Amino acid sequence: MAIFNQTSIMSESKEQKIAVLIPLASSDKTLILNGIKIASIFRKELCLVFHCQKRDTRKRAIFKQKSDEYLATVKKEIPSLKSSKLIITGPVAEMPELLADDFETILLVADAKNYSHLAKAVTESPVPFLFVDTENSPSDFKKIVQPLDLRKENTDSSLWCSWFGRFNGSEIISVAANDKDKDDLKQVAQNVLLAKKLFSKFSITHKIYKGRKSSLGNSFEALELAKSSGSDLLIVLGSSVITPLDKLIGLPEKKIIRQAQGLPVLLINPRRENYILCD
Repeated sequence: MAIFNQTSIMSESKEQKIAVLIPLASSDKTLILNGIKIASIFRKELCLVFHCQKRDTRKRAIFKQKSDEYLATVKKEIPSLKSSKLIITGPVAEMPELLADDFETILLVADAKNYSHLAKAVTESPVPFLFVDTENSPSDFKKIVQPLDLRKENTDSSLWCSWFGRFNGSEIISVAANDKDKDDLKQVAQNVLLAKKLFSKFSITHKIYKGRKSSLGNSFEALELAKSSGSDLLIVLGSSVITPLDKLIGLPEKKIIRQAQGLPVLLINPRRENYILCD
């Protein structure tokens, strides 16, 4: 079980949080700005998180100083936004579950360049990771592309799309997989129907297209559409099954994040039951 440092918590509230993983680098500010945007959209608490070794007192001290400066600026500019900070120690793979279970975290914001370091954490996480390119300006998350394949976990990605639609007025573009097998095609159609019902229920602007590729290539087709259409968020499911070959050559989501070229990617883990955003 991971260990957390109680003395590093500025807020012990049980309010749901948007956690921003701070690497103590020049990318901190862009990550925080994206975190502020998400926290403001969903009216949640902003929490700056630093993962380090338990005995690394130097980095812990740097984080304390830096996070105090960051949060003082946030408080000055956005007094209504609740904020906190937290140091996490222990295995990185256990970090998301700890943040979700003990600190009510519902989403983690991270630098896309750190995906490889966080990959194990992503596959164990009960909450999504938002990977952003810190060399780009923060996104408005107004135009969202979502692939819909044959997996039942597509309901999780549709749910997140609906939350952006409801609370941010975002437009949703869904790309349905074009499978050849009748049973697979039936499952895709079911996922499309559920997404359409959900978006219509909340009067969310949406379009649903039938793609060219099967469920295996659906996410990459959605990525290309998102890039070519000027969208500012891609919401995808991670891998449901991880094979030895995947471990050798890398998971599809790693390639998607690498090829996103500035496009933020919200990655949802289909291997775990996901936490729900409270209105």
